Amino acid sequence: MTERPVVKRTARAILLDGEDLVLIKRTRPGVAPYWVTPGGGVEDTDPTVIDALHREVDEELGAKITDVVPCFVDTVEHVAEGAEDVAGVKIQHFFVCRLESMDPSLRHGPEVDEPRGEYEIVRVPFSRVGIAAVHLVPLSLRHYLDGNIEGVRAMHAPDLG
Repeated sequence: MTERPVVKRTARAILLDGEDLVLIKRTRPGVAPYWVTPGGGVEDTDPTVIDALHREVDEELGAKITDVVPCFVDTVEHVAEGAEDVAGVKIQHFFVCRLESMDPSLRHGPEVDEPRGEYEIVRVPFSRVGIAAVHLVPLSLRHYLDGNIEGVRAMHAPDLG
């Protein structure tokens, strides 16, 4: 099997705050609303994927996170922006983490400075019912969480080391 080139990498937070999951509700003209985890593209200036995660969470939420643990990786077909002839895959790294602090007035970056639609910070119960109540994308994450709520919570168990 031929390996496909990685044309984009993202870092995304499965961000827990007590019993809630912090998400962003995306509303764009002509598109049904959908919910995403905070995060975004890994940039050349990010020393690591986790550094990108911290930067993105700060930009999108004005937030600080702790207890960052790798959780889930999703690989999807992707065409690089501005390079229609460069097709490959996008690797999405998901990390379970806890919200340490958040001040939405400190949000900055492209989503705030030049928004394409609305980016609303929302909380849903971190439960199967809570996740089923929203159109969470990507679908692979929705399925993963639906089958692993307890396992994701266990990633923060005190005896994990």
